[in-house]
Amino acid sequence: MTDGARSWLEGQFSCAGKRVLVTGASRGIGRALAVGFARAGADLVVAARARGALDAVVGDLAETGARVDCVTFDQSDVGAIRHGLAGLGPVDVLVNNAGVEDVRPALDVDEALWTKIVDTNLKGAFFVAQTVAQGMAEAGGGAIINLASLTSFVGVPTAVPYGASKSGILGMTRALAAEWGPKGIRVNALAPGYFKTDMTEVFYDDTEWVERMTAQMPLRRLGVLDDLAGAAVFLASPAARYVTGQCLAVDGGYLCSI
Repeated sequence: MTDGARSWLEGQFSCAGKRVLVTGASRGIGRALAVGFARAGADLVVAARARGALDAVVGDLAETGARVDCVTFDQSDVGAIRHGLAGLGPVDVLVNNAGVEDVRPALDVDEALWTKIVDTNLKGAFFVAQTVAQGMAEAGGGAIINLASLTSFVGVPTAVPYGASKSGILGMTRALAAEWGPKGIRVNALAPGYFKTDMTEVFYDDTEWVERMTAQMPLRRLGVLDDLAGAAVFLASPAARYVTGQCLAVDGGYLCSI
């Protein structure tokens, strides 16, 4: 590769000089994405409900040389979101990842469960985006990446509140992209396929389910968290400067095969 080609490639996909806020960063997908952005040259703001939960990811990020700040708030509480993000300063990229899931048959879902999941995954994600976008608009633009799901596209038994919240994320992504595009803010979504995290471990405990799902994947494997980082960096990078209102499924081909 020539020096010119290498320079162009690095410029297209670099996040050097960007400040990236990742919510739900203490574990799972959020932690993996935070580390991915740090490796791409970004400085990080990591968010979770409690400071202690962030200690491990802060250690991972320190090894990359990235500058790291921490904020804490309960994403189901709009007042807590605004208080937690007050005085944060400029953010170039928001990764709207924080979320909860509780597997339960639809006939057993009560109001408390519905409120918990939808308030955190959808209402909270909107108000985080709204809060951060105010600074982005003043700075002339930015990028927001919302975490959608395969349940944004297909129905999954026992995951009705979660699927409703993630379908809402897809609609929110498109509406915000249309409204905030003139402000220079790009809004896209990632829809992860099947990745083992604390939230999804209940599925992975079922070996028959794992075998059945693996057989349905065109790539014949379930995802590992490193599979997501490159897609997120792309959506935040100059390479995606003309991409907005889209949802990129990182799913091993699952959606195209059903």
